[in-house]
Amino acid sequence: MVDVTPKEPTHRRAIARARVDMLADTATAVAHGAIGKGDVLAVARVAGIQAAKRASDLIPLCHPLMVGAVLVNFRIEETSITIEAEVETVDRTGVEMEALTACAVAALTVYDMCKSIDRGMTITDVALWEKTGGRSGTYKRPNDGPEAAEHND
Repeated sequence: MVDVTPKEPTHRRAIARARVDMLADTATAVAHGAIGKGDVLAVARVAGIQAAKRASDLIPLCHPLMVGAVLVNFRIEETSITIEAEVETVDRTGVEMEALTACAVAALTVYDMCKSIDRGMTITDVALWEKTGGRSGTYKRPNDGPEAAEHND
């Protein structure tokens, strides 16, 4: 485990995204609240928040952090749901793993709640999109195309 005790606590934020690909009928059912297990997005949001708070229990050598805020949001498209998690803290190490864990667990929850009507769903594109704070500065994932990632020290 990396020793972070000499570092000063700073404000840190990370944004991660994931996508659950599904049949159009499944996305429509989620959007209309027609899934038998209940409100898919509400349950997935709570699952993502809980996961962010427990990342260090799941990932070896991940520092436990005092998570200050977790936002989990969804965008329903014709054949997919995009999940975005934003996590903030004031601590000695970043919250990238917490944001990624929130997305992954929220995506798994969507799958679990919808599997009775669509076992062919896939979870894809789990990735860090942005992080701020700390010695390494800001990182922003480039969109598709020639843009380079920003690295500000």
